Amino acid sequence: MEKSSLQPLARVRAEWAIPQQLEALADALTGAGPALAFGESSYNEVPQGCALVLPTSGSSGAPKSVALTTGAVIASAKASHSFLHAEPGDRWSLLLPTTHIAGVNVLIRSLELGTELLGIDDGADFTAIVPTQLHRALNGDVQLLEHLQHAKAVLVGGAATSPELQEEAAQNNIRLVTTYGMTEMSGGCIYNGRPLDGVEVRISDGAIELNGPMKAIGYLGEAPIGDSFFRTSDTGRLENGILEVIGRIDDQIITGGEKLSLGAVTDFLNSGSPQRFIAIGLPDAEWGEALAIASDGPIDESAVKSALRERFGAHASPKRFAANIELPLTALGKPDRRTLSEIFGRLP
Repeated sequence: MEKSSLQPLARVRAEWAIPQQLEALADALTGAGPALAFGESSYNEVPQGCALVLPTSGSSGAPKSVALTTGAVIASAKASHSFLHAEPGDRWSLLLPTTHIAGVNVLIRSLELGTELLGIDDGADFTAIVPTQLHRALNGDVQLLEHLQHAKAVLVGGAATSPELQEEAAQNNIRLVTTYGMTEMSGGCIYNGRPLDGVEVRISDGAIELNGPMKAIGYLGEAPIGDSFFRTSDTGRLENGILEVIGRIDDQIITGGEKLSLGAVTDFLNSGSPQRFIAIGLPDAEWGEALAIASDGPIDESAVKSALRERFGAHASPKRFAANIELPLTALGKPDRRTLSEIFGRLP
Protein backbone atom coordinates (compact mmCIF):
# COMPACT_ATOMS: atom_id res chain seq x y z
CA MET A 1 0.00 0.00 0.00
CA GLU A 2 1.33 3.45 -0.92
CA LYS A 3 2.61 5.48 2.04
CA SER A 4 0.47 8.43 0.91
CA SER A 5 -2.66 6.30 1.26
CA LEU A 6 -2.04 5.81 4.98
CA GLN A 7 -2.89 8.00 7.95
CA PRO A 8 -1.68 7.93 11.58
CA LEU A 9 -3.41 5.81 14.21
CA ALA A 10 -3.62 6.99 17.82
CA ARG A 11 -4.43 4.71 20.74
CA VAL A 12 -6.80 5.16 23.64
CA ARG A 13 -4.63 4.92 26.73
CA ALA A 14 -5.65 3.02 29.84
CA GLU A 15 -5.37 6.16 31.98
CA TRP A 16 -7.75 8.17 29.81
CA ALA A 17 -11.01 9.10 31.54
CA ILE A 18 -14.25 8.77 29.57
CA PRO A 19 -14.44 12.52 28.71
CA GLN A 20 -10.98 12.28 27.15
CA GLN A 21 -12.02 9.19 25.19
CA LEU A 22 -15.14 10.99 23.97
CA GLU A 23 -13.11 13.99 22.79
CA ALA A 24 -10.62 11.83 20.88
CA LEU A 25 -13.46 9.76 19.44
CA ALA A 26 -15.31 12.84 18.21
CA ASP A 27 -12.12 14.11 16.53
CA ALA A 28 -11.54 10.72 14.86
CA LEU A 29 -15.09 10.57 13.54
CA THR A 30 -15.06 14.12 12.14
CA GLY A 31 -11.52 13.92 10.78
CA ALA A 32 -10.29 16.64 13.13
CA GLY A 33 -7.88 14.14 14.69
CA PRO A 34 -6.15 10.86 13.83
CA ALA A 35 -7.91 7.52 13.54
CA LEU A 36 -8.35 5.95 16.96
CA ALA A 37 -7.64 2.44 18.22
CA PHE A 38 -9.63 1.05 21.14
CA GLY A 39 -8.07 -2.05 22.66
CA GLU A 40 -4.86 -3.66 21.48
CA SER A 41 -3.48 -3.06 17.99
CA SER A 42 0.04 -3.47 16.62
CA TYR A 43 -0.53 -0.94 13.83
CA ASN A 44 0.63 2.69 13.76
CA GLU A 45 -1.00 3.63 10.45
CA VAL A 46 -4.31 2.79 8.79
CA PRO A 47 -5.85 3.28 5.34
CA GLN A 48 -7.41 6.62 4.49
CA GLY A 49 -11.10 6.55 5.40
CA CYS A 50 -10.60 4.40 8.48
CA ALA A 51 -11.78 6.20 11.63
CA LEU A 52 -11.72 3.48 14.29
CA VAL A 53 -9.81 0.25 14.92
CA LEU A 54 -11.08 -2.38 17.34
CA PRO A 55 -9.99 -5.93 18.11
CA THR A 56 -12.26 -8.85 17.53
CA SER A 57 -13.36 -10.55 20.74
CA GLY A 58 -13.63 -14.24 19.88
CA SER A 59 -13.22 -16.89 22.57
CA SER A 60 -10.36 -18.59 20.71
CA GLY A 61 -7.64 -17.63 18.25
CA ALA A 62 -5.61 -14.44 17.93
CA PRO A 63 -7.69 -11.22 17.74
CA LYS A 64 -7.65 -9.26 14.49
CA SER A 65 -7.75 -5.47 14.09
CA VAL A 66 -11.05 -4.43 12.50
CA ALA A 67 -11.09 -1.16 10.53
CA LEU A 68 -14.31 0.87 10.65
CA THR A 69 -15.31 4.07 8.86
CA THR A 70 -17.20 7.00 10.33
CA GLY A 71 -20.07 6.18 7.99
CA ALA A 72 -20.28 2.62 9.26
CA VAL A 73 -20.44 3.40 12.99
CA ILE A 74 -22.79 6.36 12.52
CA ALA A 75 -25.09 4.17 10.41
CA SER A 76 -25.06 1.67 13.28
CA ALA A 77 -25.90 4.36 15.86
CA LYS A 78 -28.73 5.80 13.75
CA ALA A 79 -30.23 2.37 13.09
CA SER A 80 -30.09 1.53 16.80
CA HIS A 81 -31.79 4.79 17.76
CA SER A 82 -34.45 4.25 15.10
CA PHE A 83 -35.29 0.81 16.50
CA LEU A 84 -35.36 2.12 20.07
CA HIS A 85 -37.36 5.27 19.16
CA ALA A 86 -34.70 7.36 20.87
CA GLU A 87 -35.53 11.06 21.07
CA PRO A 88 -33.44 14.22 21.52
CA GLY A 89 -32.50 14.49 25.17
CA ASP A 90 -32.39 10.75 25.79
CA ARG A 91 -29.23 9.61 27.55
CA TRP A 92 -27.11 6.45 27.56
CA SER A 93 -25.16 4.95 30.44
CA LEU A 94 -21.82 3.21 29.96
CA LEU A 95 -21.62 -0.15 31.77
CA LEU A 96 -19.24 -1.91 29.35
CA PRO A 97 -15.50 -1.60 28.69
CA THR A 98 -14.49 0.58 25.75
CA THR A 99 -11.91 -1.96 24.64
CA HIS A 100 -14.70 -3.63 22.64
CA ILE A 101 -17.23 -2.44 20.08
CA ALA A 102 -20.24 -2.70 22.43
CA GLY A 103 -18.76 -0.15 24.82
CA VAL A 104 -17.51 2.13 22.04
CA ASN A 105 -20.98 2.07 20.49
CA VAL A 106 -22.43 3.56 23.67
CA LEU A 107 -19.97 6.45 23.34
CA ILE A 108 -20.93 6.94 19.68
CA ARG A 109 -24.65 6.83 20.42
CA SER A 110 -24.20 9.43 23.14
CA LEU A 111 -22.31 11.67 20.70
CA GLU A 112 -25.00 11.12 18.09
CA LEU A 113 -27.73 12.26 20.51
CA GLY A 114 -25.58 15.10 21.78
CA THR A 115 -26.33 14.27 25.38
CA GLU A 116 -24.31 13.61 28.52
CA LEU A 117 -23.00 10.09 29.00
CA LEU A 118 -24.02 8.65 32.36
CA GLY A 119 -22.75 5.98 34.75
CA ILE A 120 -24.49 3.50 37.00
CA ASP A 121 -25.18 6.13 39.67
CA ASP A 122 -27.58 8.00 37.38
CA GLY A 123 -30.87 7.02 35.78
CA ALA A 124 -30.34 6.55 32.04
CA ASP A 125 -32.85 6.06 29.23
CA PHE A 126 -30.79 3.38 27.50
CA THR A 127 -27.88 1.13 28.36
CA ALA A 128 -26.09 -1.96 27.10
CA ILE A 129 -24.89 -4.98 29.06
CA VAL A 130 -23.80 -8.61 28.65
CA PRO A 131 -25.73 -11.61 30.05
CA THR A 132 -23.29 -11.96 32.94
CA GLN A 133 -24.24 -8.48 34.17
CA LEU A 134 -27.93 -9.30 33.82
CA HIS A 135 -27.44 -12.46 35.84
CA ARG A 136 -25.70 -10.46 38.58
CA ALA A 137 -28.44 -7.83 38.63
CA LEU A 138 -31.04 -10.54 39.13
CA ASN A 139 -28.99 -12.28 41.81
CA GLY A 140 -28.10 -9.63 44.37
CA ASP A 141 -26.64 -6.55 42.65
CA VAL A 142 -29.37 -4.17 43.77
CA GLN A 143 -27.80 -1.01 42.35
CA LEU A 144 -27.45 -2.55 38.90
CA LEU A 145 -30.98 -3.96 39.04
CA GLU A 146 -32.48 -0.56 39.84
CA HIS A 147 -30.43 1.06 37.08
CA LEU A 148 -31.68 -1.45 34.50
CA GLN A 149 -35.29 -1.12 35.70
CA HIS A 150 -35.17 2.64 35.13
CA ALA A 151 -34.14 2.36 31.47
CA LYS A 152 -36.57 2.49 28.57
CA ALA A 153 -34.60 -0.35 26.97
CA VAL A 154 -31.60 -2.46 27.95
CA LEU A 155 -29.56 -3.93 25.11
CA VAL A 156 -28.07 -7.30 26.00
CA GLY A 157 -25.60 -9.11 23.77
CA GLY A 158 -22.07 -10.38 23.40
CA ALA A 159 -23.26 -13.91 24.23
CA ALA A 160 -26.50 -15.87 24.20
CA THR A 161 -29.12 -14.81 26.74
CA SER A 162 -31.11 -17.84 27.87
CA PRO A 163 -34.93 -17.76 27.66
CA GLU A 164 -35.04 -18.28 31.43
CA LEU A 165 -32.88 -15.20 32.04
CA GLN A 166 -35.02 -13.18 29.63
CA GLU A 167 -38.18 -14.27 31.44
CA GLU A 168 -36.73 -13.41 34.83
CA ALA A 169 -35.73 -9.98 33.52
CA ALA A 170 -39.27 -9.36 32.28
CA GLN A 171 -40.67 -10.37 35.67
CA ASN A 172 -38.38 -7.78 37.23
CA ASN A 173 -39.54 -5.00 34.89
CA ILE A 174 -36.37 -4.88 32.81
CA ARG A 175 -37.18 -4.03 29.19
CA LEU A 176 -34.63 -6.19 27.39
CA VAL A 177 -33.68 -6.00 23.74
CA THR A 178 -31.55 -8.96 22.70
CA THR A 179 -28.86 -8.08 20.19
CA TYR A 180 -26.71 -10.04 17.78
CA GLY A 181 -23.75 -8.77 15.82
CA MET A 182 -19.98 -8.53 15.78
CA THR A 183 -17.19 -5.98 15.44
CA GLU A 184 -17.15 -6.53 11.66
CA MET A 185 -20.72 -5.15 11.54
CA SER A 186 -20.06 -2.26 13.98
CA GLY A 187 -21.57 -4.31 16.78
CA GLY A 188 -25.18 -5.37 17.22
CA CYS A 189 -27.17 -5.21 13.97
CA ILE A 190 -29.99 -7.66 14.77
CA TYR A 191 -32.37 -6.60 17.57
CA ASN A 192 -34.87 -9.11 18.95
CA GLY A 193 -34.15 -11.26 15.93
CA ARG A 194 -34.96 -8.50 13.42
CA PRO A 195 -32.38 -6.77 11.21
CA LEU A 196 -31.87 -3.06 11.85
CA ASP A 197 -32.52 -0.56 9.05
CA GLY A 198 -30.30 -1.29 6.06
CA VAL A 199 -29.12 -4.68 7.33
CA GLU A 200 -29.39 -7.71 5.06
CA VAL A 201 -29.21 -11.21 6.49
CA ARG A 202 -29.16 -14.60 4.78
CA ILE A 203 -28.27 -18.19 5.59
CA SER A 204 -25.69 -19.90 3.39
CA ASP A 205 -24.81 -23.53 4.04
CA GLY A 206 -26.17 -23.06 7.55
CA ALA A 207 -23.97 -20.02 8.31
CA ILE A 208 -25.31 -16.53 9.01
CA GLU A 209 -24.15 -13.92 6.48
CA LEU A 210 -24.66 -10.18 6.93
CA ASN A 211 -24.41 -7.00 4.87
CA GLY A 212 -25.23 -3.37 5.39
CA PRO A 213 -23.91 0.20 5.66
CA MET A 214 -22.34 -0.52 9.07
CA LYS A 215 -20.00 -3.21 7.71
CA ALA A 216 -16.26 -2.79 8.35
CA ILE A 217 -13.66 -2.07 5.69
CA GLY A 218 -11.96 -5.28 6.74
CA TYR A 219 -9.01 -6.38 8.86
CA LEU A 220 -5.79 -4.39 8.95
CA GLY A 221 -3.09 -6.19 7.04
CA GLU A 222 -5.59 -8.20 5.00
CA ALA A 223 -7.67 -7.73 1.87
CA PRO A 224 -10.83 -5.61 2.34
CA ILE A 225 -14.20 -7.28 2.81
CA GLY A 226 -15.65 -5.38 -0.16
CA ASP A 227 -19.31 -5.28 -1.14
CA SER A 228 -19.97 -8.95 -0.47
CA PHE A 229 -21.83 -10.38 2.48
CA PHE A 230 -19.76 -10.95 5.61
CA ARG A 231 -19.80 -14.63 6.54
CA THR A 232 -19.99 -15.11 10.29
CA SER A 233 -18.86 -18.06 12.40
CA ASP A 234 -22.43 -18.62 13.59
CA THR A 235 -25.13 -20.97 12.42
CA GLY A 236 -28.74 -19.90 12.31
CA ARG A 237 -32.12 -20.06 10.65
CA LEU A 238 -34.52 -17.44 9.26
CA GLU A 239 -38.25 -17.79 9.71
CA ASN A 240 -40.68 -15.03 8.72
CA GLY A 241 -37.85 -12.51 8.76
CA ILE A 242 -36.76 -13.44 12.30
CA LEU A 243 -33.20 -14.68 12.80
CA GLU A 244 -32.56 -17.46 15.29
CA VAL A 245 -28.91 -17.93 16.18
CA ILE A 246 -28.28 -21.63 16.79
CA GLY A 247 -24.62 -21.68 17.75
CA ARG A 248 -21.06 -21.20 16.59
CA ILE A 249 -19.54 -23.18 13.76
CA ASP A 250 -16.17 -23.14 15.52
CA ASP A 251 -17.48 -24.30 18.92
CA GLN A 252 -18.09 -27.82 17.68
CA ILE A 253 -15.88 -30.68 18.72
CA ILE A 254 -15.76 -34.19 17.32
CA THR A 255 -15.67 -36.71 20.15
CA GLY A 256 -15.75 -40.40 19.40
CA GLY A 257 -16.57 -39.56 15.78
CA GLU A 258 -19.69 -37.54 16.73
CA LYS A 259 -20.11 -33.76 16.47
CA LEU A 260 -21.05 -31.91 19.65
CA SER A 261 -21.75 -28.18 20.12
CA LEU A 262 -19.99 -26.78 23.17
CA GLY A 263 -22.35 -23.81 23.16
CA ALA A 264 -25.41 -26.06 23.21
CA VAL A 265 -23.97 -28.06 26.12
CA THR A 266 -23.10 -24.88 28.02
CA ASP A 267 -26.56 -23.37 27.47
CA PHE A 268 -28.24 -26.62 28.52
CA LEU A 269 -26.30 -26.83 31.81
CA ASN A 270 -26.85 -23.14 32.59
CA SER A 271 -30.58 -23.28 31.91
CA GLY A 272 -32.35 -22.69 35.20
CA SER A 273 -29.18 -23.15 37.24
CA PRO A 274 -28.01 -20.61 39.85
CA GLN A 275 -24.38 -21.55 39.15
CA ARG A 276 -22.53 -21.16 35.85
CA PHE A 277 -21.05 -23.86 33.61
CA ILE A 278 -18.69 -23.83 30.62
CA ALA A 279 -18.09 -26.80 28.31
CA ILE A 280 -14.82 -27.18 26.41
CA GLY A 281 -13.07 -29.81 24.34
CA LEU A 282 -9.66 -31.18 25.33
CA PRO A 283 -7.27 -33.24 23.16
CA ASP A 284 -7.69 -36.92 23.96
CA ALA A 285 -5.90 -39.96 22.56
CA GLU A 286 -8.99 -42.18 22.78
CA TRP A 287 -11.79 -39.79 21.88
CA GLY A 288 -9.97 -37.30 19.63
CA GLU A 289 -11.51 -34.53 21.69
CA ALA A 290 -12.97 -35.14 25.14
CA LEU A 291 -15.81 -33.11 26.60
CA ALA A 292 -14.82 -31.32 29.83
CA ILE A 293 -17.13 -29.35 32.15
CA ALA A 294 -16.13 -26.52 34.48
CA SER A 295 -18.34 -24.72 37.00
CA ASP A 296 -18.10 -21.97 39.59
CA GLY A 297 -20.00 -24.26 42.00
CA PRO A 298 -20.06 -27.90 43.00
CA ILE A 299 -20.69 -30.55 40.32
CA ASP A 300 -22.69 -33.72 40.73
CA GLU A 301 -20.69 -35.57 38.10
CA SER A 302 -23.06 -38.53 37.85
CA ALA A 303 -26.11 -36.28 37.43
CA VAL A 304 -24.40 -34.12 34.81
CA LYS A 305 -23.28 -37.15 32.80
CA SER A 306 -26.77 -38.63 32.91
CA ALA A 307 -28.47 -35.38 31.88
CA LEU A 308 -26.09 -34.76 28.99
CA ARG A 309 -26.32 -38.34 27.69
CA GLU A 310 -30.10 -38.11 27.76
CA ARG A 311 -30.14 -34.73 26.00
CA PHE A 312 -27.36 -35.14 23.42
CA GLY A 313 -26.48 -38.83 23.28
CA ALA A 314 -23.83 -41.16 24.68
CA HIS A 315 -20.96 -39.19 23.10
CA ALA A 316 -21.86 -36.20 25.32
CA SER A 317 -20.66 -37.87 28.51
CA PRO A 318 -17.96 -35.59 30.02
CA LYS A 319 -14.53 -37.08 30.65
CA ARG A 320 -13.17 -34.37 32.97
CA PHE A 321 -14.61 -31.89 35.47
CA ALA A 322 -13.40 -28.76 37.29
CA ALA A 323 -15.67 -27.63 40.13
CA ASN A 324 -15.66 -24.50 42.29
CA ILE A 325 -13.32 -22.49 40.07
CA GLU A 326 -13.49 -18.91 38.83
CA LEU A 327 -14.75 -19.26 35.27
CA PRO A 328 -12.63 -17.27 32.78
CA LEU A 329 -14.65 -14.89 30.63
CA THR A 330 -13.78 -12.35 27.96
CA ALA A 331 -14.50 -8.67 28.65
CA LEU A 332 -17.92 -9.14 27.06
CA GLY A 333 -18.83 -12.12 29.18
CA LYS A 334 -18.16 -14.85 26.63
CA PRO A 335 -16.56 -18.10 27.74
CA ASP A 336 -12.78 -17.83 27.44
CA ARG A 337 -12.15 -21.43 26.43
CA ARG A 338 -8.48 -20.89 25.63
CA THR A 339 -7.76 -19.83 29.23
CA LEU A 340 -10.01 -22.57 30.59
CA SER A 341 -8.07 -25.16 28.60
CA GLU A 342 -4.89 -23.89 30.26
CA ILE A 343 -6.56 -24.24 33.67
CA PHE A 344 -7.48 -27.88 32.93
CA GLY A 345 -3.88 -28.43 31.86
CA ARG A 346 -2.70 -27.44 35.34
CA LEU A 347 -5.18 -29.67 37.16
CA PRO A 348 -4.06 -33.11 38.41
